[in-house]
Amino acid sequence: MALLRRLLLKFPSEVRCGPCLKYSTAAGEYGASLESIQEAATRIRPYANRTPVMTSDYLNDLSSRNLFFKCEIFQKGGAFKFRGGCNAVFSLSEETAAKGVVTHSSGNHAGALALAANMRKIPAFIVIPEGAPQCKLDAVTENGGKITQCFPSVPEREKTAAIIQEKTGATMIPPYNYGPVISGQGTMALEFLEQVAELDAIVVPVSGGGMLSGIAIAAKALKPAIKVIAAEPSGKNEAPDVALSKARGELVDLPVPDTIADGLRAKLGSLTWPIIRDHVDDVVIVKEEEIIVAMKLIFESEFYFKHRIR
Repeated sequence: MALLRRLLLKFPSEVRCGPCLKYSTAAGEYGASLESIQEAATRIRPYANRTPVMTSDYLNDLSSRNLFFKCEIFQKGGAFKFRGGCNAVFSLSEETAAKGVVTHSSGNHAGALALAANMRKIPAFIVIPEGAPQCKLDAVTENGGKITQCFPSVPEREKTAAIIQEKTGATMIPPYNYGPVISGQGTMALEFLEQVAELDAIVVPVSGGGMLSGIAIAAKALKPAIKVIAAEPSGKNEAPDVALSKARGELVDLPVPDTIADGLRAKLGSLTWPIIRDHVDDVVIVKEEEIIVAMKLIFESEFYFKHRIR
């Protein structure tokens, strides 16, 4: 409950906020724009799911707010990552796509890219570090992805992916610091604001910042008064680089957070940071024990969730 109260303090019942420090969505300036996100929505529509929004009277009563949950667990591949991967794959020309795509990832991006590539019937070369969970490997191989495993370090992952790219001519598709991926993730905000037009604020988890960047660009362009709040795990090693970067106004280099939120173990990129710097209103730092309490709360109140159909 302490975490819920801290989040709610960031956006009162009626939100009135001023303009962003820097309001511009020119693709040349940020790497993504409202236009590129709208184009992504059209591009991925035949392939991606329009995910439901759910509500919970129990959590509404607990928070004294109306809370809406955009349920990307119902996206293809089980995560929002498919949006960005799909947009990236289907943005490629026929000639370029024929050579395939390559990435290095131990998370949902690997499976999402393999799935999107399979839909377009092109090769997907996925570098995965040794020790990755079998379920992650299965998500890639089940969709025809070709796995190469390497020593579990970022330099080795990048080196291995670069070798594959040189040999195959495949296009590198980074998991978050890449314009088409950011634009694909931003399609969530387009849907969300269509489904719940009265939203006052959106809370988005952050590590590398692809999802947060896309949502911030789209949401602020469509509804400038909306607040966009990042939720960042500090990790056991107290490494909240997004919050510290926002506070200092410059990109800060910290170790990757050692957190139970294993999908949030990345760092901001050169494309995601400027968007977050200029368009995200605040960052809430979340401690490990708060994440565990919040998970327990959601699991225990799962019965009370219901679909909101719009």
